[in-house]
Amino acid sequence: MKLSNRRHFLHLAAGAAALPVVPRTVRADTYPSRPVRILVGLPAGPAPDIVARLIGQSLSEQIGQQFFVDNRPGAAGNIAAEAVAHAPSDGYTLLAMTITNAVNATLYDNLSFNFIDDIAPVAGVAIQPFIIVVNPSVPAQTLPEFIAYAKANPGKIVMASPGVGSSPHVFGAMFGVMAGIDMLHVPYRSSYLPDLLSGRVQVIFVAIPTVIGDIRARKLRALAVTSAKRQQVLPDIPAAAEFMPGYEPIGWYGIGAPKSTSADVIEKLNNEINVALADSKMKGRLDDMGAAPMPMTPAEFGQFIANETGKWAKVIRAANIKPD
Repeated sequence: MKLSNRRHFLHLAAGAAALPVVPRTVRADTYPSRPVRILVGLPAGPAPDIVARLIGQSLSEQIGQQFFVDNRPGAAGNIAAEAVAHAPSDGYTLLAMTITNAVNATLYDNLSFNFIDDIAPVAGVAIQPFIIVVNPSVPAQTLPEFIAYAKANPGKIVMASPGVGSSPHVFGAMFGVMAGIDMLHVPYRSSYLPDLLSGRVQVIFVAIPTVIGDIRARKLRALAVTSAKRQQVLPDIPAAAEFMPGYEPIGWYGIGAPKSTSADVIEKLNNEINVALADSKMKGRLDDMGAAPMPMTPAEFGQFIANETGKWAKVIRAANIKPD
């Protein structure tokens, strides 16, 4: 190499060494540069889908890039979760997370992914309390009376749910374990409300908006809400924890990403989601669903998920719940 050429090469090398190192992962200041998918493990229509669309619309407006919902129903939500777990860690494939994901982590022992290890927590979105309602033919007027009635009639009270491992199922299973009662669980592929209203089903654990009209019309009797405190929409209905300390199951929604997604990208998404949750319009839409914002840092949401997964693992084992 000629001396002049060697000096030129060394000059270029020194200049390159002085440049900042740009990682191959997506940078937060350029993200997102193309549309982002939010995978939902249910068909269009149910609450998780609605919440994901609300968040997607807000992020699209705030960031100026499209965030769209991609419905991947099937296998109790595991199809969507698996797709995100195996997706590139670039922030362009997100998961609409729910309590079902935490339940599935224990309920299914043959998953090709680990919910805790393979899905990075991005942000909490909302919490949704449930309510315990019975057909008026059930003689119990209060939760303690219902427990006493159930103990006197073991295995005769029919509890319906949308399926094994669903929120209504595990909420009821947790209640049964803590109360020491035996209810007959019947999973439905279609709506179980007609059978509840007719009296073929005696009790359900359900999101408040689903049955609030029937409660007010006295077609159904509300015994308690599952949240730690009473709810403003039904202030006369007690919290189950008033009679059964520690019984506080609640529905929740959040956003996750593939593991190893850039911390900068996760932080950007977290900040934008929390901005959306602070908006009065968003709060109003969630309130219409009987839900409330659940803003958290990624670390706080990660701890929340770990706690939920551990809690439902204990219930699944105690109630001996098996997948279909």
